[in-house]
Amino acid sequence: MHNNVLILDFGSQYTQLIARRVRELNIYSEIKPYNKLPEDLSDYKAVILSGSPSSVRSEQAPHPDLSEIKGKKPLLGICYGAQYLSHFHGGNVAPSATREYGRANLSYVNPEDDFLQDIGEGSQVWMSHSDTIKELPEGAIRLASTHDVENAAYKIDGEMTYGIQFHPEVYHTTDGKKLLENFLVNIAGLKQDWTPDAFVETTVEELRKEIGDEKVILGLSGGVDSSVAAMLLHKAIGDHLYCIFVNNGLLRKNEFESVLDQYKHMGLNVKGVDASARFLDALKGESDPEGKRKIIGRVFIEVFDDESHKVENAKWLAQGTIYPDRIESVSASGGPSAVIKSHHNVGGLPDYMKLKVVEPLKMLFKDEVRRVGASMDMPAEILGRHPFPGPGLGIRILGDITAEKVAILQEVDAIFIDGLKKWGLYDKVWQAGAMLLPVDSVGVMGDERTYEKCVALRAVESTDGMTADWVNLPYEFLQKTSNDIINKVKGVNRVVYDISSKPPATIEWE
Repeated sequence: MHNNVLILDFGSQYTQLIARRVRELNIYSEIKPYNKLPEDLSDYKAVILSGSPSSVRSEQAPHPDLSEIKGKKPLLGICYGAQYLSHFHGGNVAPSATREYGRANLSYVNPEDDFLQDIGEGSQVWMSHSDTIKELPEGAIRLASTHDVENAAYKIDGEMTYGIQFHPEVYHTTDGKKLLENFLVNIAGLKQDWTPDAFVETTVEELRKEIGDEKVILGLSGGVDSSVAAMLLHKAIGDHLYCIFVNNGLLRKNEFESVLDQYKHMGLNVKGVDASARFLDALKGESDPEGKRKIIGRVFIEVFDDESHKVENAKWLAQGTIYPDRIESVSASGGPSAVIKSHHNVGGLPDYMKLKVVEPLKMLFKDEVRRVGASMDMPAEILGRHPFPGPGLGIRILGDITAEKVAILQEVDAIFIDGLKKWGLYDKVWQAGAMLLPVDSVGVMGDERTYEKCVALRAVESTDGMTADWVNLPYEFLQKTSNDIINKVKGVNRVVYDISSKPPATIEWE
């Protein structure tokens, strides 16, 4: 890839957003910690410095060596990055009289510079800093101001070095994407050739070279990530890919059969393993959420290990790990911290399996995974699936798990999810599900008094699951769904709707 953008992460909560916005321009970008600069910078055609919770005035401030970047490559400093370029190159950064946070509007724009082309006075930007640039660095020219921030944007004369004290990556900056395009395309001269089709072509070729004619095992979950990873591998190595889809007894109603049928129509080599009795037996009597997760993970490993041994001479384990699971960030204390989450179905596989790991999606965000899947003509039903937790209904049944409780929740969940689809609401929701509560409540059905279960419905909107807002579903839909659940699911006499946002409430209840 000849148009890479290097994003140096100084610990900003928005760093991933920078990478996403750059990739929306069909330009490839990678995030690296500020203190782990790649030794070879030749692959990177432009560099972006992120924001940070730190102050450049602090003795503990992140302070990388940019001698091989500044003045030699197109460089954009965002917020902390802009202040860093000023503070260490002859400028002056001082505390703001008031914290500069939230929406602001450009009150001055230099009309002659390409950096702010087609961005005019009055354009809304998003500020988030307590320091401000009082004096620009040596050789700098002011490009933009707001009413409260004189040096909102600048460039260094004779270099392709720019700094801005606002965040172009957030949606609140209305012309943020245009500004990034001006910098990367008009100034740095990068080509916009990072497309799903190009990714598929390049990745398939790389997988063929890496794997050759060796065998690969993949644990399918039925979700988007593992399914797209399977299709890429299938394109690369065909029947040398062995997929295992385990029924842990905690899937949605009829999901095991329907997902296997979908995979069959995709031409994948998939073996379905119904281990539901084994999981439920191991979970008997366990009510602690973490205890349940550990049991489900342990039994999955045992089942997966049993099945993998049936594939002779397998050398590789494929995972559907995506980029946000792997990005190394910078901790609030100033030191680097690796934030790496394994795929929920294969995390923690024992060392004795001795398989090499291949992760075809390790550099993609979730939305990019879906676009790559669409470019391979994968079914929309799979690509549009809501996220579903690895432990499945095991963490949506509060308390201990029994086959009876699973059956009740499967029926409730099916009514809820099918209803969202019938009402045209499913694609407007990021994730939805039902929880079976350890609560029995009094009710009346006909002339009889009942004492039965309460279920909670949850639907949220989100982009990545890190934060989420509850969805304001129509009252008519909720009324119909509640009536259907109470009338059709024996053992349930009360339905509630969860209107908590994340934070503080997580999406799942356990």
